[in-house]
Amino acid sequence: MEYASGKFPKSVSMEYRTIIRIIGMLVAVFSATMLPPALIAFLYKDGGGTAFMQAFGLSLLLGLVFWYPNRRAKAELRTREGFLVVVLFWTVLGSIGAIPFILSERPDLSFTDAMFESFSALTTTGATVITGLDDLPKAILFYRHLLQWLGGMGIIVLAVAVLPMLGVGGMQLYRCETPGPVKDNKMTPRIAETAKALWYIYLTMTLACAGAYYLAGMDSFDAIGHAFSTIAIGGFSSYDASMGHFDSATINLIAVVFLLLSAVNFSLHFTAFSRRGIHLASYWRDAEVRMFLLIQLSLVLVVFLVLMSHQLYDSPEVALDKAVFQAVSMSTTAGFATESFATWPLFLPILLIFSSFIGGCAGSTGGGIKVVRITLLSLQGMRELKRLIHPRALFSIRLNNKAVSDRVIDAVWGFFAAYTLVFALIMVALLATGLDDITAFSATAASLNNLGPGLGEVASHYGEINAPAKWILVLGMLFGRLEIFTLLVLFTPTFWKS
Repeated sequence: MEYASGKFPKSVSMEYRTIIRIIGMLVAVFSATMLPPALIAFLYKDGGGTAFMQAFGLSLLLGLVFWYPNRRAKAELRTREGFLVVVLFWTVLGSIGAIPFILSERPDLSFTDAMFESFSALTTTGATVITGLDDLPKAILFYRHLLQWLGGMGIIVLAVAVLPMLGVGGMQLYRCETPGPVKDNKMTPRIAETAKALWYIYLTMTLACAGAYYLAGMDSFDAIGHAFSTIAIGGFSSYDASMGHFDSATINLIAVVFLLLSAVNFSLHFTAFSRRGIHLASYWRDAEVRMFLLIQLSLVLVVFLVLMSHQLYDSPEVALDKAVFQAVSMSTTAGFATESFATWPLFLPILLIFSSFIGGCAGSTGGGIKVVRITLLSLQGMRELKRLIHPRALFSIRLNNKAVSDRVIDAVWGFFAAYTLVFALIMVALLATGLDDITAFSATAASLNNLGPGLGEVASHYGEINAPAKWILVLGMLFGRLEIFTLLVLFTPTFWKS
């Protein structure tokens, strides 16, 4: 973009030392996540503790190596550094998170598989290369859940506090609704105030979910672990059969309720349960939430009617339970399962995969394009139809009784175009590695939407696909989790010009 003078502004060098200091601190703090699994290994005495203690020492050392030489570098970060910090946050911690998988004897994972599992967990994608979950050490199972939970919190801070400032793909819509003061133009410690408020909400929801699971019949280990994965909308389970292991309609219903809550903008949770009292009406006043619930209801109805028409289950009650759980799980991009949805009539698996493209609300732990963007794209389409009929009329797009600026609409269209391009490139790359078309399409959707399960060779797990395909999917997970533009901007020459 050119400025009024016709010249570009003078470039300022990147604050690399400050960035390295921040990453070093993050890695050092992240090393503490290795300690709870080590404690679990000690309590259950089923192995894995040594690997986690070694991983703790190694990751703490790496963090100190990054931090100590740059400990006095405390320059204020601008937007450009903000993009780099966000991308490094996910790539570095995803790599560090793979260390316990590499060092562990059970499961015995290759370097590629360990990286895939770690990034899948941290981005809350929920795709796994591991089979035989029922027999794994409790420490490994807990660690997978914990990574998803921490990744889910990272998503909330990213979506509510950071991306609105960076102006990524229409996320600036929620700048005014961010709980806590956040500057628009620079990355500052004030984000910590926002993060603190979000942590309270996130932790409260997790405790409530774990308590509900425990009362419904799960033991304490499963209740906590599955609560982590549910609130993060991650989808990892401690069992190969996922939620189907428990064979409980009550547990399924609890999962559905908390998945729906976690797929709603966390800024709304803050507004609804603020210090001024409880304001549940704020949910219904939000246009995105209304659209989200309408999509969920419509999807459940379609799945239920198709299951009934094919008479796959003995009673309408069982069919409704399967329809509600699977529709909500897939459309919110959790990926939990009570059985393999890939065995249903082909219309339903394809429908459920496509529902994940919409995903959850902006500012939630859900993946996908996000409901607010789909809503704005639909409203823009309607406006263009009206302009065809009345070329000289002026039509505005309104959301929550507020006019949406053309800048936001342009950003949403730009996001959609970038999303489509990245999707096509990833799918073609997967086809080039030798995957069949159904597997390549569903795996691309599952990674880019942070969904997890797919169709074809990846219907149950990703362990059998080739190594290049796994690395491509890791990149897809990052693109999806970082809202496309945040990562894509790093591939532009302009970003790196000093």
